[in-house]
Amino acid sequence: MLADFAGVDSSLDVVAGHVFQNTFSQAQKTSLETIKVMTPYSVTTYTGPKFPPWIIPPKNGFAGFLNDFYDDEGWWGLAWLQVYDLTKQQQYLQAAIDIFEDMRKGWGGTCGGLWWNKQHSYKGAIENALFLTVAAQLANRASNKKYYLYWAWKEWDWFQRTGMINAHYNINNGINLVTCRNDNGIVWSYNQGVILGGLLELYTAAPNKTHLIMAERIALAGIKFLSDPNGILRDPCEPNCGADGPQFKGIFMRNLQKLQLAIPNNRFKTFINENANSIWLNDRGSGNQLGLLWSGPFMGATASTQSSAADALVAALAIGCQRVNLNVQ
Repeated sequence: MLADFAGVDSSLDVVAGHVFQNTFSQAQKTSLETIKVMTPYSVTTYTGPKFPPWIIPPKNGFAGFLNDFYDDEGWWGLAWLQVYDLTKQQQYLQAAIDIFEDMRKGWGGTCGGLWWNKQHSYKGAIENALFLTVAAQLANRASNKKYYLYWAWKEWDWFQRTGMINAHYNINNGINLVTCRNDNGIVWSYNQGVILGGLLELYTAAPNKTHLIMAERIALAGIKFLSDPNGILRDPCEPNCGADGPQFKGIFMRNLQKLQLAIPNNRFKTFINENANSIWLNDRGSGNQLGLLWSGPFMGATASTQSSAADALVAALAIGCQRVNLNVQ
């Protein structure tokens, strides 16, 4: 979120630069052990060294920005590519390249595509959409464009062949490892979002209007399926989304912002504006904390709810939406 905000407000350059460098140097030293627990309506991440008594700790931690989960690695990859776009510092691009190479090792086996984790227990939409997006971004930024474009095309072909995108242009959670087809799982906002950025980058690397058409259809489908009666975005887990779920909606808004800037659509602009206004008017605490329920009421804030809602505010700012009176004290 900070990198996106810095992209629209240059006054943040110095502060953001310090944050990026500190995160880059310090986060690599943690070597955290990580466990994820997936339930029908949430994914909760636990990091060591202390775990709940009912969890068996993993045997090893990983250095740098790698861990047991390829989706986590993909998020780091996209983060450093965004920072590279702002700073043009080679260390961030190289970090993304290194992360991609580890992700690539998770490709293949049962049903093709990228595994969710290094234990090969599941294949989901999110890690595959992230892999596509990192590959396509590297095709547009790193040398050896053909190599990264090959992987982006390979991932997009897999995404389509498995039926991950259903007949309504919504993306279900993953695939059935017996049938190798869409598992008809939950439609999450972040799955509808990440793929938008991936298709835009793929279009930039190898222009084909079908990518833009598909991105627009997925975005419109997500808005229709995941909006409440007032047009405000919500996820199926609300109001209990665990530790990770509160971040999902911001990811959709972040990528919808990119799509709106690439192919303007009044429906997207209105949606972004209405959600940003609703957050500020209905889901804000007395200290300007931002919560999970964008339609309200405010029920407290965490780092995830704050950054997710801030993504929506930044999106509105980036596309030039009419803003409410912030009245920040």
